[in-house]
Amino acid sequence: MADAVVETRNLTKFFGPHRGIEGVSIAVRPGEVYGLLGPNGAGKSTAIRLLLGLIKPTAGGSSLFGSDSWSRREQAHARIGMLPSEFAYEDSLTGREMLQFFARLRGVDTSAFANELAERLQADLDRPQKDLSRGNRQKIGLIQALAHKPDLAIMDEPTTGLDPLMREEFIKLVAEIRAEGRTVLLSSHYMAEVEQCCDRVAMIREGELLEVETVSSLLARAPKHVRIVFAGAADPEPFAALPGVSDMRADGRAVEFQVKGHIDAVVAETAKHAIVDFVSERPSLEHTFVQLYRDGGEL
Repeated sequence: MADAVVETRNLTKFFGPHRGIEGVSIAVRPGEVYGLLGPNGAGKSTAIRLLLGLIKPTAGGSSLFGSDSWSRREQAHARIGMLPSEFAYEDSLTGREMLQFFARLRGVDTSAFANELAERLQADLDRPQKDLSRGNRQKIGLIQALAHKPDLAIMDEPTTGLDPLMREEFIKLVAEIRAEGRTVLLSSHYMAEVEQCCDRVAMIREGELLEVETVSSLLARAPKHVRIVFAGAADPEPFAALPGVSDMRADGRAVEFQVKGHIDAVVAETAKHAIVDFVSERPSLEHTFVQLYRDGGEL
């Protein structure tokens, strides 16, 4: 993809006989928020390290802003803000001193926006980092990654240690980055966060790409949970015979089941009966991910 900010082509990395990732191909467009999903050990962090040119691929390749991630990584790094999943800064430095150090390395004055971010995230910049909690160190890591307003922000588990209010603030920050036409690649295991933030997601399973899809279309494909409470005794048979219906359960006057695809036939059948309640629930991204992961990519 010519205009891709991030692109991988059959990207593969083996560590001796052990597979990190194999055959992963993705393309992230400008202004897109793209999520990498998978449990610990699935290969997300390996993919990010390869993209940044920190390790060399066994096969395949990747590019950032149209240039090779390995041979031209220095040029790309100037346009990237990076937050690794595990990081450690000099413990004796305050957050402010650390941010000033990174600003000098980048050759830009980030103090105004860094202070704005610190206020929004309620980060303490004036205590040594050895005295800060995990959540407060994470806030400073986020500020470090975003203070220079990078064209591409790559963040690996960015809200680890943050409380729910700060996670909400992070989601607002991501929306602002997208609105400015800048790009975000993030890895997270907080499914609600991914559902709110991301335009598309790539699901990685044991080092292999499982699925790439928009969040909305992925959720639309997943089975819905339907519960119907009838005015009289429930007869599940007409519903069990409908296309796409599975996991039928009946209890007194109520039936519950999963339905894949459109629920028009379910609604039409329901209209033949006197009912007390009808509930159709969309699955969460977490539920969808677990099912995809369990079933090897089939919904």
